[in-house]
Amino acid sequence: MRESHEQPIMGEPRRAELVTPGETGVTFIGHSSFFLQIGGKNLLVDPVFVNRLVVLRRQRRPGLRVEEMPPIDAVLITHAHMDHLNITSLRRIVRSTRRLRGRGPEIVVPHGVDDLVSQLGFRRVTTLKWWQQAKIAGLHITMTPCRHWGARMFKDTHRHYGGYVVQSGHQSIYHSGDTAYFDGFAEIGRRLAPGIALMPIGAYFPDTYRSVHTSPEEAVRGFLEVGARWMIPMHFGTFRLGREPMDEPLQRLRAEAARLHIADRVKILEEGETLCSAPAAGPRHS
Repeated sequence: MRESHEQPIMGEPRRAELVTPGETGVTFIGHSSFFLQIGGKNLLVDPVFVNRLVVLRRQRRPGLRVEEMPPIDAVLITHAHMDHLNITSLRRIVRSTRRLRGRGPEIVVPHGVDDLVSQLGFRRVTTLKWWQQAKIAGLHITMTPCRHWGARMFKDTHRHYGGYVVQSGHQSIYHSGDTAYFDGFAEIGRRLAPGIALMPIGAYFPDTYRSVHTSPEEAVRGFLEVGARWMIPMHFGTFRLGREPMDEPLQRLRAEAARLHIADRVKILEEGETLCSAPAAGPRHS
């Protein structure tokens, strides 16, 4: 807590870049929060726009402002931890989309998490367990396994957790959620073949944290086993959740990608930066 307040918050928000319906857009908001554009739809995953989580303060500002974003079709929540499910941010998203479109977005949550979001104004709440699928806003969404835990408080261990693969035609994005390395990455790749993988690289020290979080090297291994074309790192640089230096995860990620000769497949985005790609084309940054 003390360390999270030692330095001023860095970074400035940008305006979201909008892509064409034939393109996939992945915008890094910060931590594990992303704005996804796929199949002509707008999604948010684990959106956290507040500066403080109880006692922890952000180190870098969110890359986008809710009020400057287009209307959101759906929100995906990977688990109920407060750095992934933020009630204040979800209310702001509902208000903004209602103002622009006249109705709120849909929301997808793991089984047992629906009570936390059912009164926030979402048009529909869908709950999923591992490998279950739903059609949301015209997109195919599958909840994927991971190795983590889902309780929001100490005793509500009934809450589930997971990642997601979002598919529209030949476009597909995998958000792993929080996870340790486990043998399920290869199965996710075999079943769903995502093109872009959003992988967590921070909060791995002390070593006991690796029971629920991947190190940068483990995240790269998981990415390769998933078989995606590109990896975008997440879960670093925003909140002081582990004891490793704040700049170490990216340093180790770059070193591992260079060692394995895959640096061109690892796309590190700044907050507010967008990776745009078409199914038959390479990525471009903006």
